[in-house]
Amino acid sequence: MYKVYARAGWGSVLVDALLTLAGQDYELIEIDIRGRPDDLRKLAAINPLVQLPTIVTPDGSVMTESGAIALYIAEQAPQGKLAPPPGDRLRATYLRWQVFLVANVYASSMIDDHPERWGDEARRDDIVARGIAYRKELWGIVEQNTGTPWFLGDRFSTIDLFIAIMTRWSPRRAWFEQSCPRLIAIAQAVDKIPTLGPVWARNFGPDKQYQ
Repeated sequence: MYKVYARAGWGSVLVDALLTLAGQDYELIEIDIRGRPDDLRKLAAINPLVQLPTIVTPDGSVMTESGAIALYIAEQAPQGKLAPPPGDRLRATYLRWQVFLVANVYASSMIDDHPERWGDEARRDDIVARGIAYRKELWGIVEQNTGTPWFLGDRFSTIDLFIAIMTRWSPRRAWFEQSCPRLIAIAQAVDKIPTLGPVWARNFGPDKQYQ
């Protein structure tokens, strides 16, 4: 069984949803690294960056980095058809944009999530605004390369799942509805996948704080 260190609405939701679609058994280990020092130490012991997602695989290996985890789960559970397999004509395109989402779009959140790392307090608002503006530019690139009905056309993949989740984060769904019609269409289609209902409820329900 997989063990998933989790916080509602944080990066762990990506793994929560991936394992659900892949039909894999997993345990959610709820942690609060901001509010509980013991949880912070627990996560730091296996992930020095103290970031989610962090998981422990059934063989005891620790994995971090959402893109790597997505590829791993897709390979371990090929019956879930979450990624074009090696040799498939869509494999290169899939790898390119799955990594782009993580290495560029997702990573850009570090700018406005942690403005103190990039300048002093007097520049905080400007740094946050620049981070969000940069992420909008990146999403624009993704939008221009998005197929229909799924990102890869007729083939569903982990990319579509990441889009559905990441569009819930800043700059939020309202912006996507105005600026990225293909991406929001994918996000809304993934929202309706029945098996993901419990995942959305525990991560993005009205009682959840996921900013």
